[in-house]
This record gives sequence, C-alpha cells and structure tokens, in this order.
Amino acid sequence: MKYWLVLLLILIGCTPTQKTEILVENLEVPWAIAFFKDGSFLFTERNTGTVSHYENGKVKEIANLHSSWIGEGGLLGIAIDPDFETNRLVYVYYTYEGAERTLNRVSRFVYDDNLQNENIIVDAIPGARFHDGGRLEFGPDKKLYITTGDATEPSLAQDITSTAGKILRITADGTIPADNPSPNSPVYSYGHRNPQGLAWYKGKLVAPEHGPQQNDEINSITPGTNYGWPIVQCNAHTGYTPPIRCFTDWTLAPAGATFDEDGNLYVAGLRGAQIRKFVFKDNSIVSEDVFLEELGRLREVKYHDGYLYITTSNRDGRGVPRFGDDKIIRIKI
Repeated sequence: MKYWLVLLLILIGCTPTQKTEILVENLEVPWAIAFFKDGSFLFTERNTGTVSHYENGKVKEIANLHSSWIGEGGLLGIAIDPDFETNRLVYVYYTYEGAERTLNRVSRFVYDDNLQNENIIVDAIPGARFHDGGRLEFGPDKKLYITTGDATEPSLAQDITSTAGKILRITADGTIPADNPSPNSPVYSYGHRNPQGLAWYKGKLVAPEHGPQQNDEINSITPGTNYGWPIVQCNAHTGYTPPIRCFTDWTLAPAGATFDEDGNLYVAGLRGAQIRKFVFKDNSIVSEDVFLEELGRLREVKYHDGYLYITTSNRDGRGVPRFGDDKIIRIKI
C-alpha cells in the first residue's frame, strides 16, 4: 500500500485493514442517508437544507429546502418509499419557523430529476433549538416511523395528545394505520426525550435515545409503551419500560443506528465520538465494544451490502472540524 494512502487512513483514525473509503467530503453536517436498491443513496445536510444523490462516485444536488437551521434543528431525516420504482416518492423531516414557535414537519416529494410537488403529511411537530428528534425510516411493514424530541418541554413526552417526545407511525400517504396502539393517533410509543435512531432486525425495533448529560438509552420498542421520560430514567419502575442498555457513567449521545445481516447493532455516538457495536442474544445485549473511533463526532450509520456508511458531524457547532470535514465514509465489515 502506498505511503500516502496509509498516512491518510491514519489521519482519519482508521487502520488500513478496515478498508475505509471517503466517499464525500466538505459537507455541512450530513444528517441522514437513505439507500436506493441499486446502492446509490440520498443524504441530507442539516445546516444548508440540501438534499443530494450520491451515485457512481458523483454527488448531484436535488433539492434545497426552506428549512430553518436552529441549533439541533434544520434538515434532518430522509426516507425513500419502499415502492419507489413505481411512485418515485421521497420523505424528509425538517424544521421551520411557525407563527408562534419553532416547528417540525414531515413532507413527501416526487423525485423526478429533483425533489418537487411537496405534500406535507405530518405538520406542527413541536420544535425548539434542542431536542427535535428527526429520524425517518420505513419499517418492514412498509409504515413510516418518525422520531420526535420533547422540544425542551419534558412534559410533552407524557402527553399522548402531543406529537413531541414520541415515535410516530403512519402510512406512506400520511394516514393513521388501523393497527396503531390508539385509534386515530400516530403515536406508536411515548415517554421519549430525544431519539434520533431507528433500526430493525427480524421485526425487532430498537431506538437509541439521548439522555440528560448521561443516562443515554437504547430501547427495544413495542407499540403503546411508555418509556418514562421525564418521570424516570434508565431504571425499571412499575408502568414504565426500562431500556435494554443505559449509559450511566459516560455520555455516548447516540444518533443513527443500524443492524447488520447477523443482527449486530451499530450506534453512532456524537459526544462519545465512536461507532459502538452491540451483540444481541434473545433481545438482550450480551457484549459491546468500540468498532470505530478517532473521527470525532459521528451522527449517521447505515448498513448496506456488507458496508457501514458513516457521517461525521464535526461542523455541527460542538465538534472540532478537521481537514475535509464533514465527510461520508464507507467501511467494509
């Protein structure tokens, strides 16, 4: 291996055996990645409101949305409709300024060379400078799942009439699924502080969640369940579901999450500055270790076709930008 390539890999904190590639660099807080079946992907940049398509080594900007970059808010999650080949639909989650307060919404677009024909399907999700949630993912059931933060009003997480501090579940056209826990409600689970990751393995849904300073959680999500925020944190109490992992002694600040084909969970850590790998058995974590570190703050991690795709978040106002930041990186596992 040539000296300059070895040096580059050392500088970004990876060993040559990890077969790391920098796919895109000089970005402004890449927040989420969504894959097409052909292996190309869309990604969002929080601060600029830009949606881009990465294909065959090239980046094409396909939208610049009128989102509001406010602290942790801005252009956040993105998801591609499972039936994209027939309907060309793409979904995004973004922050905007309402008449009286900061809000978030989920919109659906048609992708025809660029994103067009916006159709708002969930609106007026409470927003704030912090705790905006923002993850969008289609589940194995082809329903759209949405994470929302408590918008710095912790009591909203326990208010089942509010969409804040929740995991929401809707159909692709924005209607309420008939089998949701409560009739005519998008609320799938509640009592969340600020979840920013969703991942499935064999029907099991897992969602990492930011705690206050410490007490970050990884929750196994079941419909209609109350995860306790702000009443309880981490520990089991009657009427609330405890996490399957709680970080009581240090701060991971978990964001994106993904399972590989073997059921291992990978979670991106912002303050923890790492990708952490968790091994499961019978819905319990039996071991964990650091899979990747020394790249600074890490926000998104997605498994696709034998690779992990990872975004750095060193330009988000809380990190120390490095040469080429922010980046999208691919690692063979």
